[in-house]
Amino acid sequence: MKSLVAKIQRQRLFEPGETVVVAVSGGADSVALLDILSRFAEENLRLVVAHLNHGLRGADSDGDQEFVVRLAERYGFPCESQRTDVAGLSRDLQLSLEDAGRRARYAFFARVAQAHGADSIALAHHRDDQAETVLIRLLRGAGGAGLSAMGSLSRGMLKRPLLRTSRSEIEQYLKGRGISYRTDASNSDTTFLRNSIRHELIPLLARYNPKISERLAATAQILASDEELLEGLTDAAYARLVRHRGGEPGFAVADLATEPRGLRLRLYRRALAELRGDLERIGLSHLEAIDRLAASPRPNCRVKLPGSCFVARSYGALRFCGGGQAEEPEVAREISGVGNHPLAGGRSLLVQSVARPASLDPGSRRVAYLDPASAPFPWLVRGFLPGDRFTPLGMTGCQKLKDLFMNEKIPTGERRAIPLLVSGGRILWVCGVRMADQGRVSASSGPVLRVEILDVTP
Repeated sequence: MKSLVAKIQRQRLFEPGETVVVAVSGGADSVALLDILSRFAEENLRLVVAHLNHGLRGADSDGDQEFVVRLAERYGFPCESQRTDVAGLSRDLQLSLEDAGRRARYAFFARVAQAHGADSIALAHHRDDQAETVLIRLLRGAGGAGLSAMGSLSRGMLKRPLLRTSRSEIEQYLKGRGISYRTDASNSDTTFLRNSIRHELIPLLARYNPKISERLAATAQILASDEELLEGLTDAAYARLVRHRGGEPGFAVADLATEPRGLRLRLYRRALAELRGDLERIGLSHLEAIDRLAASPRPNCRVKLPGSCFVARSYGALRFCGGGQAEEPEVAREISGVGNHPLAGGRSLLVQSVARPASLDPGSRRVAYLDPASAPFPWLVRGFLPGDRFTPLGMTGCQKLKDLFMNEKIPTGERRAIPLLVSGGRILWVCGVRMADQGRVSASSGPVLRVEILDVTP
């Protein structure tokens, strides 16, 4: 027990006498963290307990809150607890419950820290959490920055003293100290991705490497070090190359052409983060579209991006533009056959007749395969209309497009800009979002139609 306290203490994450907000859910990890920090005699920390009741589990959530309040009283620490409607926040912001809860927690901890003049916020993420996060981001297609996960014990005010400590070490510590904690029954629900990875995928991987969690966490730590180096290089290149006009960032196309691709993509990310304040819903496909824009022979074109912003090329300059620019709605137009057809916002629809591929999974939502017999020309490309319905691929019943957009968390202001591909009055493809069942390629199909949304017209 003393060895674990000493191990955490040797990380020297806190200055003597500083005020630390400790995020305590009532579970084993956070209860152990609070007890460990309370035993930092040399540092003489001023600890403040913070608990946010998500209101998702009724009486159990209220029980967690009461437990944490009593726990803080026993230690003699001030406690800030609050109840919030995470389910309502999830609906209002069109986020998953996990994302909405995370946003609510971090905002609450920041308010508590400000109110108490705290220098740090201590979080109870441990090594097994880190391994799960690496796998989640790997499955979602993250790059080096994402796979570094919570790769640092300390990022700004956020401190993670247990990040190199396993779940079993924490449980042994609590048992040795005779400390009780709350158990969240929902942590066993494998319909949630993290729980499925924890209870199903990691045990499977452990058959190949019993230390899989330790190795994944070590990989995240290595990638975090690499990311720190790469971010330093990006900082220097951004300061050297960025050009601001009207407060918006941009680059000279000729300057970008001399830089390696990896650095160019990082520069685009940095410009978008400056413009938007975040990188939500910005993926590799968007960065690659910007890179194609920079290399395009066309002197004037642009790429529309999520979140009411776009990147425009005007001769030799690449500009990142925001300021609440409205989505350009899709205009109805007829598609008579194969070819490259212009769409709103500088995009285009590329239609090709190709041999039936071995796999009908295009690997991208921006590509679809259609059966010519089930999807006869002429087609109509148009925008979303109230009441639109379609039958999603693999299903038999109809679904409202409004429900599809809500499930996909597509903001209301962006829905009218999504092209709908229609044949014979039936929606075949909600372009870039979901295929319909009507145009599916059958086993006996010969040549098929390959359709792709391009951000920049060739």
